[in-house]
Amino acid sequence: MNAITENILREAADAFAFDRTTGEISRYGEGHINDTFVVWASDKCKRYIMQRINTDTFKNPKELMENVCHVTGFLRKAILEKGGDPERETLNVIPTKEGKPFYTDSDGGTWRAYIFVEDTVCLQKVENENDFYTVAETFGTFQNQLAAFPAATLHETIVKFHDTPTRYQNFEKAVAEDAMGRAKDVADEIAFVRSREADCHVLVDMLSKNEIPLRVTHNDTKLNNVLIDKTSKKGICVIDLDTVMPGLAAYDFGDSIRFGANDCAEDEPDQNKVHFDLHLFEVFAKGFLSTAGATMSEQEKSSLVWGAKLMTLECGMRFLTDYLEGDHYFRISRPAQNLDRARTQFTLVKGMEAAFADMMRIIQKY
Repeated sequence: MNAITENILREAADAFAFDRTTGEISRYGEGHINDTFVVWASDKCKRYIMQRINTDTFKNPKELMENVCHVTGFLRKAILEKGGDPERETLNVIPTKEGKPFYTDSDGGTWRAYIFVEDTVCLQKVENENDFYTVAETFGTFQNQLAAFPAATLHETIVKFHDTPTRYQNFEKAVAEDAMGRAKDVADEIAFVRSREADCHVLVDMLSKNEIPLRVTHNDTKLNNVLIDKTSKKGICVIDLDTVMPGLAAYDFGDSIRFGANDCAEDEPDQNKVHFDLHLFEVFAKGFLSTAGATMSEQEKSSLVWGAKLMTLECGMRFLTDYLEGDHYFRISRPAQNLDRARTQFTLVKGMEAAFADMMRIIQKY
């Protein structure tokens, strides 16, 4: 994408129907996909979020923003029915002066704007188990509030994003082509994935048999996609809705476990330092089911354990696939970083497999 000049920034800001005259604009946050800015009102009494959508990643911003608008509109109604504050408890899209949900600038960039949710923080890592519980509650509430939304009406912003059989096919293609000549050095990792090919089909097969429902899913349930109120310390708003699309509850639950229920860096070179934390799994399961559980069948709840394993296996496959293809998708800062990332995910998978029965008992407990 093109570099963002001051003129383009001003052009974009002038396109939106902000309720005050705008002043200073500066970069904001730690996101790696979209370009995010905070736009201050000229009187410094209010601010807004403005983002340039990464159209290399999200090829169809019109469909993406249709998803965001439909989901946040549905959430506003659900929040109001519960007596909540939709200005804080969901994202609020600010339209352009022409009434559209996004603006295309003179360089071809696609922009959107949101109301800034004040007096909140987002976490970059689990500091304590209460934080993890709070995030779990918030993602569970998001799932609960959207339980009646017709998920099939949403667009797939990234096609087959969590289709694990497709990810497996991509992995096998990368092994067969062996573009970098690396396959011979990762025979153990290739064998690890191949021995679990059947597992890749479990969740999609459950869906095809109508054993679990299609739901609205976030698909990127990291800690930092929840805004936490500075005073109450409660999670109040789920953000970064670019990957909201049809999916399974197990995807969102599993991705949070993959990310949060371990005690190591994602690219840890020393696999002896990588451990799956069953206690943190229980903390998250308790929080998630306390808010989402009322809309879920026993079979869907049981699928959450498979979600934890398969989202971790899938992520490991994606890292290994990228390593075999030459590290073109995931950004690296050192050689073999994607291989270390893959190995870390596979070590976590082994830990989950060893604790699988205990994980099922925890789900049944809550």
